[in-house]
Amino acid sequence: MADSLLFNPRTYDPAHFDPETRRLLRATVDWFEDRGKRRLIEDYRSRAWLADFLAFAAKERLFATFLTPSSAGELDDQRWDTARIAALNEIFGFYGLDYWYAWQVTILGLGPVWQSDNAAARARAAQLLSQGEVFAFGLSEKTHGADIYSTDMLLTPDAEGGFRATGSKYYIGNGNAAGLVSVFGRRTDIEGPDGYVFFAADSRHPAYRLVKNVVDSSKYVSEFRLDDYPVGPDDVLHTGRAAFDAALNTVNVGKFNLCTASIGICEHAMYEAVSHAHQRILYGRPVTAFPHVRRELADAYVRLVGMKLFSDRAVDYFRSASPEDRRYLLFNPMTKMKVTTEGEKVIDLMWDVIAAKGFEKDTYFAQAAVEIRGLPKLEGTVHVNLALILKFMRNHLLNPAEFAAVPTRLDAADDTFLFEQGPARGLGSVRFHDWRPAYDAYAGVPNVARFREQADALCEFVTTAAPDEEQSRDLDLLLAVGQLFALVVHGQLILEQARLTDLDEDVLDELFAVLVRDFSAFAVELHGKDSATADQQRWALGAVRRPVVDEARSGRVWQRVEALSGAYEMAP
Repeated sequence: MADSLLFNPRTYDPAHFDPETRRLLRATVDWFEDRGKRRLIEDYRSRAWLADFLAFAAKERLFATFLTPSSAGELDDQRWDTARIAALNEIFGFYGLDYWYAWQVTILGLGPVWQSDNAAARARAAQLLSQGEVFAFGLSEKTHGADIYSTDMLLTPDAEGGFRATGSKYYIGNGNAAGLVSVFGRRTDIEGPDGYVFFAADSRHPAYRLVKNVVDSSKYVSEFRLDDYPVGPDDVLHTGRAAFDAALNTVNVGKFNLCTASIGICEHAMYEAVSHAHQRILYGRPVTAFPHVRRELADAYVRLVGMKLFSDRAVDYFRSASPEDRRYLLFNPMTKMKVTTEGEKVIDLMWDVIAAKGFEKDTYFAQAAVEIRGLPKLEGTVHVNLALILKFMRNHLLNPAEFAAVPTRLDAADDTFLFEQGPARGLGSVRFHDWRPAYDAYAGVPNVARFREQADALCEFVTTAAPDEEQSRDLDLLLAVGQLFALVVHGQLILEQARLTDLDEDVLDELFAVLVRDFSAFAVELHGKDSATADQQRWALGAVRRPVVDEARSGRVWQRVEALSGAYEMAP
Protein backbone atom coordinates (compact mmCIF):
# COMPACT_ATOMS: atom_id res chain seq x y z
CA MET A 1 0.00 0.00 0.00
CA ALA A 2 1.39 3.43 -0.95
CA ASP A 3 2.33 5.75 1.88
CA SER A 4 -0.27 8.52 1.90
CA LEU A 5 2.16 10.95 3.54
CA LEU A 6 4.55 11.05 0.59
CA PHE A 7 4.05 12.16 -3.01
CA ASN A 8 3.94 9.16 -5.33
CA PRO A 9 3.36 9.72 -9.07
CA ARG A 10 1.77 6.29 -9.35
CA THR A 11 -1.09 7.20 -7.02
CA TYR A 12 -1.14 11.01 -7.16
CA ASP A 13 -4.61 12.49 -7.46
CA PRO A 14 -4.92 16.06 -6.10
CA ALA A 15 -8.68 15.72 -5.71
CA HIS A 16 -8.73 18.45 -3.05
CA PHE A 17 -8.23 21.06 -5.81
CA ASP A 18 -10.65 22.34 -8.45
CA PRO A 19 -10.85 20.36 -11.72
CA GLU A 20 -8.50 22.56 -13.79
CA THR A 21 -5.83 22.68 -11.08
CA ARG A 22 -6.15 18.93 -10.67
CA ARG A 23 -5.79 18.43 -14.43
CA LEU A 24 -2.71 20.66 -14.71
CA LEU A 25 -0.91 19.08 -11.76
CA ARG A 26 -1.57 15.59 -13.09
CA ALA A 27 -0.60 16.64 -16.63
CA THR A 28 2.73 17.94 -15.30
CA VAL A 29 3.44 14.66 -13.52
CA ASP A 30 2.53 12.70 -16.66
CA TRP A 31 4.79 14.86 -18.83
CA PHE A 32 7.79 14.04 -16.66
CA GLU A 33 6.88 10.38 -16.35
CA ASP A 34 6.49 10.05 -20.11
CA ARG A 35 9.97 11.49 -20.64
CA GLY A 36 11.45 8.89 -18.35
CA LYS A 37 14.38 8.76 -15.99
CA ARG A 38 17.11 8.37 -18.60
CA ARG A 39 16.12 11.59 -20.38
CA LEU A 40 15.65 13.41 -17.09
CA ILE A 41 19.13 12.55 -15.90
CA GLU A 42 20.80 13.13 -19.27
CA ASP A 43 19.30 16.62 -19.56
CA TYR A 44 20.62 17.38 -16.09
CA ARG A 45 24.10 16.05 -16.87
CA SER A 46 24.32 17.80 -20.26
CA ARG A 47 23.04 21.12 -18.83
CA ALA A 48 20.41 21.34 -21.55
CA TRP A 49 18.25 24.45 -21.56
CA LEU A 50 14.65 23.71 -20.63
CA ALA A 51 13.08 24.57 -23.99
CA ASP A 52 10.89 21.47 -24.22
CA PHE A 53 9.64 21.85 -20.64
CA LEU A 54 8.80 25.51 -21.25
CA ALA A 55 7.03 24.53 -24.48
CA PHE A 56 4.90 22.08 -22.49
CA ALA A 57 4.17 24.75 -19.85
CA ALA A 58 3.20 27.23 -22.58
CA LYS A 59 0.94 24.73 -24.34
CA GLU A 60 -0.89 23.94 -21.11
CA ARG A 61 -0.89 27.60 -19.99
CA LEU A 62 0.59 26.30 -16.74
CA PHE A 63 2.42 29.44 -15.60
CA ALA A 64 -0.35 31.69 -16.91
CA THR A 65 -2.98 29.83 -14.91
CA PHE A 66 -1.02 29.52 -11.66
CA LEU A 67 0.79 32.88 -11.64
CA THR A 68 -1.75 35.42 -12.93
CA PRO A 69 -3.85 37.03 -10.19
CA SER A 70 -7.55 37.05 -11.00
CA SER A 71 -7.46 40.85 -11.19
CA ALA A 72 -5.06 40.62 -14.16
CA GLY A 73 -6.34 37.44 -15.77
CA GLU A 74 -9.02 36.70 -18.31
CA LEU A 75 -9.90 33.12 -17.37
CA ASP A 76 -11.84 31.85 -14.36
CA ASP A 77 -9.05 29.49 -13.29
CA GLN A 78 -6.36 32.18 -13.13
CA ARG A 79 -5.41 33.18 -9.60
CA TRP A 80 -2.43 33.39 -7.25
CA ASP A 81 -3.17 30.50 -4.91
CA THR A 82 -0.33 29.56 -2.55
CA ALA A 83 -1.73 26.07 -1.92
CA ARG A 84 -1.57 24.98 -5.54
CA ILE A 85 1.71 26.83 -6.11
CA ALA A 86 3.16 24.77 -3.25
CA ALA A 87 1.86 21.57 -4.86
CA LEU A 88 3.61 22.42 -8.12
CA ASN A 89 6.83 23.29 -6.28
CA GLU A 90 6.85 19.78 -4.82
CA ILE A 91 6.34 18.18 -8.24
CA PHE A 92 9.12 20.23 -9.83
CA GLY A 93 11.48 19.42 -6.96
CA PHE A 94 10.63 15.73 -7.31
CA TYR A 95 11.77 15.68 -10.94
CA GLY A 96 14.58 18.21 -10.89
CA LEU A 97 15.46 21.55 -9.37
CA ASP A 98 16.28 23.01 -12.79
CA TYR A 99 12.58 22.96 -13.70
CA TRP A 100 11.60 24.44 -10.35
CA TYR A 101 14.21 27.19 -10.71
CA ALA A 102 12.81 28.50 -14.01
CA TRP A 103 9.39 28.65 -12.35
CA GLN A 104 10.74 30.15 -9.10
CA VAL A 105 12.54 33.06 -10.71
CA THR A 106 9.46 33.72 -12.82
CA ILE A 107 7.55 34.10 -9.54
CA LEU A 108 10.20 36.53 -8.27
CA GLY A 109 10.15 38.51 -11.49
CA LEU A 110 6.38 38.85 -11.29
CA GLY A 111 6.42 40.06 -7.68
CA PRO A 112 7.20 43.73 -8.38
CA VAL A 113 4.76 43.72 -11.31
CA TRP A 114 1.75 42.40 -9.40
CA GLN A 115 2.52 44.85 -6.57
CA SER A 116 2.58 47.74 -9.04
CA ASP A 117 -0.21 50.19 -9.94
CA ASN A 118 1.19 50.41 -13.48
CA ALA A 119 -1.74 49.06 -15.51
CA ALA A 120 0.27 48.88 -18.73
CA ALA A 121 3.02 46.82 -17.13
CA ARG A 122 0.49 44.49 -15.50
CA ALA A 123 -1.31 43.94 -18.79
CA ARG A 124 2.00 43.31 -20.53
CA ALA A 125 2.98 40.74 -17.91
CA ALA A 126 -0.34 38.93 -18.20
CA GLN A 127 0.01 38.80 -21.98
CA LEU A 128 3.57 37.48 -21.76
CA LEU A 129 2.46 34.77 -19.35
CA SER A 130 -0.33 33.75 -21.72
CA GLN A 131 2.31 33.42 -24.46
CA GLY A 132 4.38 31.08 -22.29
CA GLU A 133 7.17 33.53 -21.47
CA VAL A 134 9.31 33.32 -18.33
CA PHE A 135 10.34 36.21 -16.09
CA ALA A 136 13.40 37.31 -14.09
CA PHE A 137 14.16 39.28 -10.94
CA GLY A 138 17.04 41.73 -11.40
CA LEU A 139 18.04 42.55 -7.84
CA SER A 140 21.47 41.11 -6.99
CA GLU A 141 24.77 42.56 -8.19
CA LYS A 142 28.23 41.06 -8.44
CA THR A 143 29.86 43.50 -6.04
CA HIS A 144 27.05 44.12 -3.57
CA GLY A 145 25.08 40.88 -3.69
CA ALA A 146 21.53 41.56 -2.49
CA ASP A 147 22.57 44.74 -0.64
CA ILE A 148 19.99 46.92 -2.36
CA TYR A 149 21.13 50.00 -0.43
CA SER A 150 24.26 49.98 -2.59
CA THR A 151 22.87 49.25 -6.05
CA ASP A 152 24.97 50.41 -8.98
CA MET A 153 22.19 50.13 -11.56
CA LEU A 154 21.90 53.84 -12.38
CA LEU A 155 18.96 55.60 -14.04
CA THR A 156 19.70 58.96 -15.61
CA PRO A 157 16.68 61.17 -16.50
CA ASP A 158 16.32 61.79 -20.23
CA ALA A 159 14.64 64.52 -22.30
CA GLU A 160 11.51 62.42 -22.92
CA GLY A 161 10.56 62.23 -19.24
CA GLY A 162 11.94 58.76 -18.78
CA PHE A 163 15.36 57.38 -17.92
CA ARG A 164 18.40 55.72 -19.40
CA ALA A 165 19.54 52.76 -17.32
CA THR A 166 23.15 51.61 -17.17
CA GLY A 167 24.61 48.94 -14.93
CA SER A 168 24.87 45.21 -14.44
CA LYS A 169 23.09 42.53 -12.46
CA TYR A 170 24.48 39.20 -11.33
CA TYR A 171 22.98 35.86 -10.36
CA ILE A 172 19.74 36.50 -12.22
CA GLY A 173 17.81 33.35 -13.16
CA ASN A 174 16.13 33.23 -16.59
CA GLY A 175 18.15 36.28 -17.63
CA ASN A 176 18.79 34.59 -20.97
CA ALA A 177 15.16 34.24 -21.97
CA ALA A 178 12.90 36.44 -19.83
CA GLY A 179 10.20 38.36 -21.65
CA LEU A 180 10.22 40.74 -18.69
CA VAL A 181 12.96 41.38 -16.14
CA SER A 182 12.02 43.36 -13.02
CA VAL A 183 15.15 45.44 -12.38
CA PHE A 184 16.02 47.38 -9.23
CA GLY A 185 18.09 50.57 -9.56
CA ARG A 186 18.45 54.15 -8.36
CA ARG A 187 18.17 57.55 -9.95
CA THR A 188 21.29 59.65 -10.41
CA ASP A 189 19.44 62.89 -9.57
CA ILE A 190 17.93 61.91 -6.18
CA GLU A 191 19.90 60.78 -3.14
CA GLY A 192 18.74 58.20 -0.62
CA PRO A 193 15.71 55.87 -0.60
CA ASP A 194 13.54 58.31 -2.56
CA GLY A 195 15.72 57.63 -5.58
CA TYR A 196 15.01 53.91 -5.83
CA VAL A 197 13.26 52.62 -8.96
CA PHE A 198 11.92 49.22 -9.97
CA PHE A 199 11.44 48.98 -13.74
CA ALA A 200 10.65 46.39 -16.38
CA ALA A 201 13.24 45.42 -18.99
CA ASP A 202 13.15 43.03 -21.94
CA SER A 203 16.01 40.56 -22.36
CA ARG A 204 15.60 40.78 -26.15
CA HIS A 205 16.21 44.55 -26.31
CA PRO A 206 19.43 45.61 -28.11
CA ALA A 207 20.55 47.58 -25.02
CA TYR A 208 20.27 44.43 -22.87
CA ARG A 209 23.52 42.46 -23.06
CA LEU A 210 23.68 38.93 -21.73
CA VAL A 211 27.18 38.36 -20.34
CA LYS A 212 27.18 34.70 -19.25
CA ASN A 213 25.67 31.93 -17.19
CA VAL A 214 27.54 32.14 -13.89
CA VAL A 215 26.85 28.51 -12.89
CA ASP A 216 27.58 25.18 -14.61
CA SER A 217 23.97 24.08 -14.84
CA SER A 218 20.78 24.03 -16.90
CA LYS A 219 19.65 26.78 -14.59
CA TYR A 220 20.58 29.90 -16.51
CA VAL A 221 21.76 32.09 -13.63
CA SER A 222 22.83 35.05 -15.65
CA GLU A 223 25.00 38.08 -15.50
CA PHE A 224 23.53 40.79 -17.70
CA ARG A 225 24.29 44.41 -18.42
CA LEU A 226 22.13 47.33 -19.50
CA ASP A 227 23.86 50.00 -21.57
CA ASP A 228 21.83 53.19 -21.97
CA TYR A 229 18.63 51.13 -21.79
CA PRO A 230 15.51 53.31 -22.40
CA VAL A 231 13.02 53.24 -19.50
CA GLY A 232 9.69 54.87 -20.31
CA PRO A 233 6.71 55.59 -18.01
CA ASP A 234 5.09 52.27 -18.92
CA ASP A 235 8.22 50.48 -17.72
CA VAL A 236 8.37 52.03 -14.22
CA LEU A 237 6.90 49.68 -11.62
CA HIS A 238 7.76 51.46 -8.35
CA THR A 239 9.66 54.54 -7.23
CA GLY A 240 11.14 55.63 -3.91
CA ARG A 241 10.55 53.65 -0.73
CA ALA A 242 7.82 51.65 -2.45
CA ALA A 243 10.52 50.14 -4.68
CA PHE A 244 12.48 49.07 -1.60
CA ASP A 245 9.36 47.51 -0.05
CA ALA A 246 8.53 45.75 -3.32
CA ALA A 247 11.95 44.09 -3.29
CA LEU A 248 11.57 42.73 0.25
CA ASN A 249 7.93 41.76 -0.17
CA THR A 250 8.73 39.90 -3.38
CA VAL A 251 11.34 37.88 -1.53
CA ASN A 252 8.71 37.20 1.16
CA VAL A 253 6.50 35.65 -1.51
CA GLY A 254 9.25 33.84 -3.38
CA LYS A 255 11.32 32.29 -0.65
CA PHE A 256 8.35 30.32 0.66
CA ASN A 257 8.67 28.11 -2.43
CA LEU A 258 12.00 26.67 -1.32
CA CYS A 259 10.47 24.43 1.34
CA THR A 260 8.21 22.43 -0.96
CA ALA A 261 10.91 22.11 -3.61
CA SER A 262 13.14 20.61 -0.92
CA ILE A 263 10.36 18.19 0.04
CA GLY A 264 10.01 16.99 -3.56
CA ILE A 265 13.73 16.35 -3.86
CA CYS A 266 13.77 14.33 -0.64
CA GLU A 267 10.74 12.24 -1.61
CA HIS A 268 12.22 11.05 -4.91
CA ALA A 269 15.57 10.37 -3.28
CA MET A 270 13.89 8.42 -0.47
CA TYR A 271 12.18 6.00 -2.85
CA GLU A 272 15.54 5.29 -4.47
CA ALA A 273 17.45 5.00 -1.22
CA VAL A 274 15.04 2.71 0.63
CA SER A 275 14.57 0.49 -2.43
CA HIS A 276 18.31 0.14 -2.92
CA ALA A 277 19.07 -0.54 0.73
CA HIS A 278 16.25 -3.04 1.20
CA GLN A 279 17.05 -4.97 -1.95
CA ARG A 280 20.81 -5.07 -1.40
CA ILE A 281 22.10 -8.19 0.38
CA LEU A 282 25.17 -7.79 2.60
CA TYR A 283 26.61 -10.62 4.69
CA GLY A 284 23.56 -12.66 3.81
CA ARG A 285 21.01 -10.08 5.00
CA PRO A 286 19.27 -7.05 3.51
CA VAL A 287 21.11 -3.86 4.37
CA THR A 288 17.94 -2.72 6.13
CA ALA A 289 18.34 -5.52 8.69
CA PHE A 290 21.13 -3.57 10.41
CA PRO A 291 19.91 -1.49 13.37
CA HIS A 292 21.87 1.64 12.47
CA VAL A 293 20.48 1.57 8.93
CA ARG A 294 16.94 1.31 10.24
CA ARG A 295 17.50 4.21 12.58
CA GLU A 296 18.96 6.43 9.87
CA LEU A 297 16.21 5.69 7.35
CA ALA A 298 13.47 6.03 9.98
CA ASP A 299 14.93 9.37 11.12
CA ALA A 300 15.03 10.53 7.50
CA TYR A 301 11.42 9.47 7.00
CA VAL A 302 9.99 11.23 10.06
CA ARG A 303 12.03 14.35 9.37
CA LEU A 304 10.57 14.43 5.86
CA VAL A 305 7.06 13.98 7.23
CA GLY A 306 7.76 16.89 9.60
CA MET A 307 8.87 19.04 6.67
CA LYS A 308 5.60 18.33 4.89
CA LEU A 309 3.41 18.95 7.92
CA PHE A 310 5.07 22.27 8.75
CA SER A 311 4.97 23.52 5.16
CA ASP A 312 1.35 22.52 4.60
CA ARG A 313 0.28 24.35 7.74
CA ALA A 314 2.36 27.41 6.87
CA VAL A 315 0.35 27.67 3.61
CA ASP A 316 -2.76 28.33 5.68
CA TYR A 317 -1.15 31.27 7.48
CA PHE A 318 0.11 32.73 4.22
CA ARG A 319 -3.32 32.52 2.65
CA SER A 320 -5.03 33.99 5.73
CA ALA A 321 -2.59 36.90 6.17
CA SER A 322 -3.81 40.49 6.42
CA PRO A 323 -2.57 43.82 7.77
CA GLU A 324 -3.86 42.64 11.17
CA ASP A 325 -2.40 39.13 10.91
CA ARG A 326 1.25 39.05 9.89
CA ARG A 327 2.20 35.76 11.50
CA TYR A 328 3.36 34.55 8.08
CA LEU A 329 6.42 36.78 8.50
CA LEU A 330 7.77 34.26 11.03
CA PHE A 331 6.57 31.10 9.35
CA ASN A 332 8.07 32.23 6.01
CA PRO A 333 11.75 32.35 7.09
CA MET A 334 11.05 29.15 9.03
CA THR A 335 10.08 27.34 5.83
CA LYS A 336 13.07 28.88 4.09
CA MET A 337 15.61 28.07 6.81
CA LYS A 338 14.30 25.17 8.89
CA VAL A 339 12.58 23.05 6.26
CA THR A 340 15.42 23.32 3.75
CA THR A 341 18.11 22.45 6.33
CA GLU A 342 15.97 19.50 7.40
CA GLY A 343 16.09 18.49 3.73
CA GLU A 344 19.87 18.42 3.88
CA LYS A 345 19.71 16.17 6.95
CA VAL A 346 17.27 13.82 5.23
CA ILE A 347 19.57 13.43 2.22
CA ASP A 348 22.65 13.00 4.42
CA LEU A 349 20.99 10.27 6.49
CA MET A 350 20.03 8.33 3.38
CA TRP A 351 23.43 8.90 1.77
CA ASP A 352 25.14 7.38 4.79
CA VAL A 353 23.10 4.25 4.10
CA ILE A 354 23.44 3.93 0.32
CA ALA A 355 27.03 5.25 0.29
CA ALA A 356 28.68 4.87 -3.15
CA LYS A 357 25.32 4.29 -4.84
CA GLY A 358 24.56 7.95 -4.24
CA PHE A 359 27.30 8.95 -6.69
CA GLU A 360 26.16 6.81 -9.62
CA LYS A 361 25.23 8.74 -12.73
CA ASP A 362 22.06 6.77 -13.45
CA THR A 363 20.41 7.71 -10.14
CA TYR A 364 18.23 10.67 -9.26
CA PHE A 365 19.97 10.64 -5.88
CA ALA A 366 23.23 11.90 -7.37
CA GLN A 367 21.63 15.18 -8.44
CA ALA A 368 19.47 15.35 -5.30
CA ALA A 369 22.58 15.28 -3.14
CA VAL A 370 23.92 18.31 -5.00
CA GLU A 371 20.73 20.29 -5.48
CA ILE A 372 19.49 19.98 -1.89
CA ARG A 373 22.50 22.09 -0.82
CA GLY A 374 21.35 25.10 -2.80
CA LEU A 375 17.98 25.67 -1.17
CA PRO A 376 19.21 26.76 2.28
CA LYS A 377 21.52 29.21 0.52
CA LEU A 378 19.03 30.87 -1.85
CA GLU A 379 16.83 33.90 -0.98
CA GLY A 380 19.00 34.71 2.03
CA THR A 381 21.39 32.41 3.89
CA VAL A 382 20.46 30.29 6.88
CA HIS A 383 22.13 32.89 9.10
CA VAL A 384 20.15 35.78 7.62
CA ASN A 385 16.88 33.94 8.11
CA LEU A 386 17.76 32.80 11.62
CA ALA A 387 18.52 36.41 12.56
CA LEU A 388 15.12 37.36 11.13
CA ILE A 389 13.38 34.60 13.11
CA LEU A 390 14.92 35.89 16.33
CA LYS A 391 13.04 39.19 15.96
CA PHE A 392 9.82 37.32 16.73
CA MET A 393 11.02 35.17 19.65
CA ARG A 394 9.89 37.16 22.70
CA ASN A 395 6.42 37.95 21.38
CA HIS A 396 5.88 34.41 20.15
CA LEU A 397 6.96 32.65 23.32
CA LEU A 398 5.81 35.07 26.02
CA ASN A 399 3.24 37.50 24.68
CA PRO A 400 0.44 35.66 22.85
CA ALA A 401 -2.62 37.42 21.41
CA GLU A 402 -6.11 36.25 20.49
CA PHE A 403 -6.69 35.20 16.89
CA ALA A 404 -9.54 33.36 15.23
CA ALA A 405 -8.60 29.80 14.35
CA VAL A 406 -7.00 29.49 10.90
CA PRO A 407 -8.59 26.66 8.90
CA THR A 408 -7.01 24.49 6.23
CA ARG A 409 -6.94 26.74 3.16
CA LEU A 410 -7.50 24.73 0.01
CA ASP A 411 -10.23 27.00 -1.34
CA ALA A 412 -9.92 28.36 -4.88
CA ALA A 413 -9.22 31.93 -3.75
CA ASP A 414 -6.78 34.63 -4.85
CA ASP A 415 -4.12 35.46 -2.25
CA THR A 416 -4.32 39.19 -2.91
CA PHE A 417 -2.67 40.32 0.33
CA LEU A 418 0.69 38.95 -0.78
CA PHE A 419 0.85 41.81 -3.27
CA GLU A 420 -0.47 44.36 -0.78
CA GLN A 421 1.89 43.70 2.14
CA GLY A 422 2.78 47.35 2.61
CA PRO A 423 5.94 48.69 4.31
CA ALA A 424 8.49 46.00 5.17
CA ARG A 425 9.06 47.00 8.80
CA GLY A 426 7.67 46.62 12.32
CA LEU A 427 8.58 42.95 12.69
CA GLY A 428 9.14 43.23 16.43
CA SER A 429 5.51 44.22 16.94
CA VAL A 430 4.00 41.18 15.18
CA ARG A 431 1.86 39.11 17.56
CA PHE A 432 1.07 35.40 17.55
CA HIS A 433 -1.50 33.01 18.95
CA ASP A 434 -0.52 30.94 21.99
CA TRP A 435 1.76 28.11 20.95
CA ARG A 436 0.96 25.95 23.99
CA PRO A 437 -2.45 24.53 23.01
CA ALA A 438 -0.92 22.76 20.01
CA TYR A 439 1.39 20.94 22.44
CA ASP A 440 -1.34 20.42 25.05
CA ALA A 441 -3.46 18.56 22.49
CA TYR A 442 -0.78 15.87 22.30
CA ALA A 443 0.34 15.83 25.93
CA GLY A 444 -0.28 12.08 25.98
CA VAL A 445 2.32 11.42 23.29
CA PRO A 446 5.52 10.74 25.26
CA ASN A 447 8.06 12.60 23.13
CA VAL A 448 5.77 15.56 22.52
CA ALA A 449 5.52 15.87 26.31
CA ARG A 450 9.30 15.54 26.61
CA PHE A 451 9.88 18.22 23.97
CA ARG A 452 7.32 20.45 25.71
CA GLU A 453 9.61 20.42 28.77
CA GLN A 454 12.36 21.82 26.58
CA ALA A 455 10.06 24.46 25.07
CA ASP A 456 9.03 25.60 28.55
CA ALA A 457 12.69 25.72 29.50
CA LEU A 458 13.35 28.05 26.55
CA CYS A 459 10.68 30.43 27.89
CA GLU A 460 12.54 30.40 31.20
CA PHE A 461 15.79 31.16 29.38
CA VAL A 462 14.26 34.17 27.60
CA THR A 463 12.87 35.43 30.92
CA THR A 464 15.88 34.86 33.19
CA ALA A 465 19.03 34.36 31.11
CA ALA A 466 18.46 36.10 27.79
CA PRO A 467 21.51 37.60 26.04
CA ASP A 468 22.42 41.01 27.48
CA GLU A 469 23.17 44.11 25.43
CA GLU A 470 26.76 43.10 24.72
CA GLN A 471 25.81 39.52 23.83
CA SER A 472 23.13 40.84 21.51
CA ARG A 473 25.95 41.92 19.22
CA ASP A 474 27.39 38.38 19.22
CA LEU A 475 25.60 36.85 16.27
CA ASP A 476 27.35 33.52 16.79
CA LEU A 477 25.69 33.13 20.20
CA LEU A 478 22.35 34.47 19.00
CA LEU A 479 22.17 32.00 16.14
CA ALA A 480 22.39 29.09 18.59
CA VAL A 481 19.46 30.60 20.50
CA GLY A 482 17.63 31.05 17.21
CA GLN A 483 17.97 27.34 16.43
CA LEU A 484 16.34 26.47 19.75
CA PHE A 485 13.45 28.85 19.12
CA ALA A 486 13.04 27.59 15.56
CA LEU A 487 12.53 24.06 16.90
CA VAL A 488 9.64 25.20 19.10
CA VAL A 489 7.92 26.91 16.15
CA HIS A 490 8.65 23.90 13.94
CA GLY A 491 7.04 21.60 16.45
CA GLN A 492 4.03 23.87 16.91
CA LEU A 493 2.95 23.91 13.25
CA ILE A 494 3.70 20.19 12.90
CA LEU A 495 1.31 19.52 15.77
CA GLU A 496 -1.35 21.83 14.37
CA GLN A 497 -1.24 20.02 11.03
CA ALA A 498 -1.11 16.63 12.72
CA ARG A 499 -4.39 17.46 14.45
CA LEU A 500 -5.99 18.66 11.22
CA THR A 501 -4.94 15.53 9.31
CA ASP A 502 -5.27 12.91 12.09
CA LEU A 503 -1.62 11.90 11.77
CA ASP A 504 -0.62 8.48 13.06
CA GLU A 505 0.64 9.07 16.61
CA ASP A 506 3.45 6.54 16.19
CA VAL A 507 4.91 8.71 13.44
CA LEU A 508 4.42 11.85 15.53
CA ASP A 509 6.06 10.32 18.57
CA GLU A 510 9.03 9.10 16.55
CA LEU A 511 9.36 12.53 14.93
CA PHE A 512 9.41 14.31 18.28
CA ALA A 513 12.03 11.88 19.56
CA VAL A 514 14.22 13.34 16.80
CA LEU A 515 13.30 16.92 17.78
CA VAL A 516 14.17 16.21 21.43
CA ARG A 517 17.62 15.09 20.33
CA ASP A 518 17.97 18.17 18.12
CA PHE A 519 17.04 20.54 20.94
CA SER A 520 19.55 18.85 23.23
CA ALA A 521 22.28 19.15 20.59
CA PHE A 522 21.65 22.88 20.08
CA ALA A 523 21.58 23.41 23.86
CA VAL A 524 25.01 21.76 24.13
CA GLU A 525 26.20 24.00 21.29
CA LEU A 526 24.99 27.07 23.19
CA HIS A 527 26.81 25.82 26.29
CA GLY A 528 30.06 25.82 24.36
CA LYS A 529 29.80 29.33 22.93
CA ASP A 530 32.68 31.61 23.94
CA SER A 531 30.46 34.35 25.34
CA ALA A 532 27.90 32.15 27.12
CA THR A 533 27.56 33.19 30.77
CA ALA A 534 27.67 30.74 33.67
CA ASP A 535 23.88 31.01 34.04
CA GLN A 536 23.39 30.33 30.35
CA GLN A 537 25.73 27.36 30.49
CA ARG A 538 23.82 25.88 33.45
CA TRP A 539 20.54 26.44 31.67
CA ALA A 540 21.84 24.78 28.51
CA LEU A 541 22.87 21.55 30.22
CA GLY A 542 19.65 21.56 32.23
CA ALA A 543 17.63 21.65 28.98
CA VAL A 544 19.16 18.44 27.66
CA ARG A 545 16.66 15.59 27.54
CA ARG A 546 16.71 11.96 26.45
CA PRO A 547 13.86 10.91 24.14
CA VAL A 548 11.36 8.35 25.39
CA VAL A 549 12.34 5.01 23.85
CA ASP A 550 9.63 2.60 22.69
CA GLU A 551 10.87 -0.31 20.59
CA ALA A 552 7.38 -1.38 19.54
CA ARG A 553 6.57 2.13 18.29
CA SER A 554 9.86 2.35 16.42
CA GLY A 555 9.15 -1.03 14.87
CA ARG A 556 5.77 0.10 13.59
CA VAL A 557 7.28 3.24 12.06
CA TRP A 558 10.00 1.13 10.46
CA GLN A 559 7.31 -0.96 8.74
CA ARG A 560 6.11 2.24 7.03
CA VAL A 561 9.65 2.99 5.85
CA GLU A 562 10.26 -0.57 4.68
CA ALA A 563 7.06 -0.42 2.62
CA LEU A 564 8.61 2.35 0.51
CA SER A 565 10.89 -0.24 -1.10
CA GLY A 566 9.62 -0.68 -4.64
CA ALA A 567 6.68 1.66 -4.06
CA TYR A 568 7.87 3.96 -6.87
CA GLU A 569 10.53 3.84 -9.54
CA MET A 570 10.58 6.20 -12.47
CA ALA A 571 10.22 4.54 -15.86
CA PRO A 572 13.48 4.29 -17.84
